[in-house]
Amino acid sequence: MDRSSLLEPFHTHAADALVAFDFDGTLAPIVEDPDAASPMAGAVSALERLAARVGEVAVVSGRPLDFLERWFPEPSAVTLVGLYGLESRRQGDRADHPSAGVWREVVSDLAERARRHGPDGMDVEPKGLSITLHYRRRPDVEPAVRDWAERAAGATGLSVRSAKMSVELHPPIDEDKGTVLHRLAGFHTGPVLFAGDDVGDTPAFDALGGLAAAGRPVLAIVVDGPEVPSTLRRRADLLVDGPAEVADIVLSLAG
Repeated sequence: MDRSSLLEPFHTHAADALVAFDFDGTLAPIVEDPDAASPMAGAVSALERLAARVGEVAVVSGRPLDFLERWFPEPSAVTLVGLYGLESRRQGDRADHPSAGVWREVVSDLAERARRHGPDGMDVEPKGLSITLHYRRRPDVEPAVRDWAERAAGATGLSVRSAKMSVELHPPIDEDKGTVLHRLAGFHTGPVLFAGDDVGDTPAFDALGGLAAAGRPVLAIVVDGPEVPSTLRRRADLLVDGPAEVADIVLSLAG
């Protein structure tokens, strides 16, 4: 089926549709410095226009909410979900996961230890309620970074998650992009779209599968690239060539 046909339900049933996107590698190109990442030109304004047409537009990311709000400041109509569901802003209301707050000090202390005692070449990105340990600048230190993360998780009770050229440490809370997408889909009755590019997006694609099995029209968009695993490509209803094509899809849906 061609792209236009796959997107048609999101035009004909726009008012009841949920349209959700990952950030890095999906709306924004992957860059060496995570703080320098920015959405493709025109994507933010198109998402705002789209939010006025469909039931809900959401950005569901591993980034902290404060970072996402740089691009979607209030009074944006776009729902923002950060740290895989630990932080959110929906219809103007900001909220943390009720079980997350007690982990903030643990995460802060560990971030400081990582800066002081982590492997050479590891970049530390504190996110308030989680930490990302990057080895993009030094791929050769991946084994040392993973070993450090596993030992840190064992000492603190945090959980380890893999991501693109990085390892993440999160509170051991049963929340991910899949639980987020399923919850947001519950507010709507129409088709559901999710676009992502990383192993951290796998639970969201799992959620789409569950919704499809229950009879909901869904569209799984995988953003291709050299770091995208083949297992993720196989989940795609539509495989697209980078964030530029995602931006083009947003523009086409926004009208």
